[in-house]
Amino acid sequence: MKFDFGANGHIFAEAIATTLYIVTLALGIGGIAGLAMGVLLSITRKGGLRPNALVFNVLNVLINFFRPIPFIVFIAAMGPLTLAVVGSSIGTNAFLFPASLMVSFASARLVEQALVNLDPGYIEAARSMGASTWTIIRTVMLPEALAPLILAYTFLFVAVVDMSALAGIVAGGGLGAFALSYGYQRFDWAITWITVGVIVLLVQGVQFLGNWLARRALHR
Repeated sequence: MKFDFGANGHIFAEAIATTLYIVTLALGIGGIAGLAMGVLLSITRKGGLRPNALVFNVLNVLINFFRPIPFIVFIAAMGPLTLAVVGSSIGTNAFLFPASLMVSFASARLVEQALVNLDPGYIEAARSMGASTWTIIRTVMLPEALAPLILAYTFLFVAVVDMSALAGIVAGGGLGAFALSYGYQRFDWAITWITVGVIVLLVQGVQFLGNWLARRALHR
């Protein structure tokens, strides 16, 4: 049976809303946690503002361990922890938990790379004037790395949209589950390509916005 947008268009609208909900929360929660970890990695590494081999190595090993795991395997591996934290291993919120964790590990590395590439002269100048570690992070490191950070999080947005397509495996809903249930499984290729088109438009819109904001940050 072909999908009838006239009678069931609300299902498609709900799929779009679910995808936006997943992407927004996973990127928001994981992105903030990743920003904190990335800053810690940057300042605790050898030669950083506050070198601390223990903190740096623990975070570095943790990120290196989890980041390469395929996300579909990560969802399964986090099942018991998801059940303990969320209270269920199925549904949208059950998908959000491992998604936010994976985003935090990925964004931590992106943030670290953006901060490590800063000109150390800016930091040394701030230190010579007696600025505290928090002041240097807030007024020097993050503002100077703003453009690459915007591009990093734009790239991460695309990755999270890709991850959200797997929400259907835990009954999490979203556009991926919609395309699979109403397009692929019913051999309704039009639905599949309409869903692809919506995802492409979403990604291109955010990519355009991210590039524009990064250019503004570079020329501020």
